[in-house]
Amino acid sequence: MNAQTNPSVKDRKIPVTVITGYLGSGKTTLLNHILTGQQGRKVAVIVNEFGEVGIDGQLIVQDSDEQLIEFNNGCLCCTVRGDLIETITKLQERAGEIDAIIIETTGLADPAPVASTFFVSEEIRASTRLDSFVTVVDVVNLEKNLAQSVEAQEQVAFADIVLVNKVDLATEEAVARVERTVRSLNPLATIHRTEQGVIDLALILNSNAFQLEAKLQVDPEFLGDHEHEHDPAIASFVLRESRPIDMNRFMSWITPLLQEQGDRVLR
Repeated sequence: MNAQTNPSVKDRKIPVTVITGYLGSGKTTLLNHILTGQQGRKVAVIVNEFGEVGIDGQLIVQDSDEQLIEFNNGCLCCTVRGDLIETITKLQERAGEIDAIIIETTGLADPAPVASTFFVSEEIRASTRLDSFVTVVDVVNLEKNLAQSVEAQEQVAFADIVLVNKVDLATEEAVARVERTVRSLNPLATIHRTEQGVIDLALILNSNAFQLEAKLQVDPEFLGDHEHEHDPAIASFVLRESRPIDMNRFMSWITPLLQEQGDRVLR
């Protein structure tokens, strides 16, 4: 029998693409680009947000072939990891109805614990396969993010594919410098330049870029237990107002705040 009539076990598994990247790098923009190019494929989308209120889920373009699952007020690499395991277990029971799973992590996620989720049980390993970790970096702010955040460093170091995004906002020299920085953290990753997250989807989907052996060489302990803790100085703030907001007054308040505290506001 040929390969078309007798597909391998790997071919029958649900491919999982994980999109990571620091806050504001362009992950949701990339996700929307991916979803608009699926052309009828049935995709389960899992979106994780650090904050109490989900924003990205409202920005994602959906159609009837997509299922959106949101995890808010926590991180897939630690506090809501159990929810991810439960969700993947339920999705793998519907393997015949789902063509792909795409996960957008919070910008504060350590990717290693997310990856290890797919090796916690034989059921999950038998029905899903990690296809790639795609890390989006903001060419304008990457160096600052790396200096301020261990998570930003981990996201680049663990990536299979790195998208250097917003290249239209930087000089060629600045883009090349960022690419050298990425290469110094991750010599094995494939690097692509993007504007507004637009890329040939064949370069990032069904790429089989994730290689367990290579990850174990970089981080031999990544399949073990992780006690990941976020910087306690980073917090989410929600401003609730039942009345309509006067945008002029709001901007009069927020503009000087950002001018004075902009370096301390992530998004």
